[in-house]
Amino acid sequence: MGAANSALEPLSFLIGTWDTVGKHPELGHNAFNGQASFEWFEDGAFILMRSSFEEPRVPTSVAVFGSDDALGALYMLYFDVRGVSRKYDIAIDEISWRWWRDEPGFAQRFTVTVAKDHRRMVGRGELSRDGSTWNADLDVTYVRAG
Repeated sequence: MGAANSALEPLSFLIGTWDTVGKHPELGHNAFNGQASFEWFEDGAFILMRSSFEEPRVPTSVAVFGSDDALGALYMLYFDVRGVSRKYDIAIDEISWRWWRDEPGFAQRFTVTVAKDHRRMVGRGELSRDGSTWNADLDVTYVRAG
């Protein structure tokens, strides 16, 4: 393509491979290992994320991060092995990035706190089925591989 998407530059620290440890309240208190990778796609037009866990009940997924320059907004398109496909809004600041969707009956939000050295991130997921009560969902700790 030849032109990088400058709107995604604040997420450039994600590029690379991350070892992950996940926990999900519906899967007991046991932690499970996995891996996530982030890479520039189409010469920096998008960021591609791939995620998998050794826990078979947590789906392997892929997501594409992009932007709408007219709206000044960031988005993530998600797809997993179950055939689930969703669009999430994204926001980022100096210490965190987050994604969310506010769909009736199944709203989600995920907030990732980033260490100052960008080598560790802690993500907390939440889910709401009624639009007002939020319950714990998937939590993921990311540590830069290598």
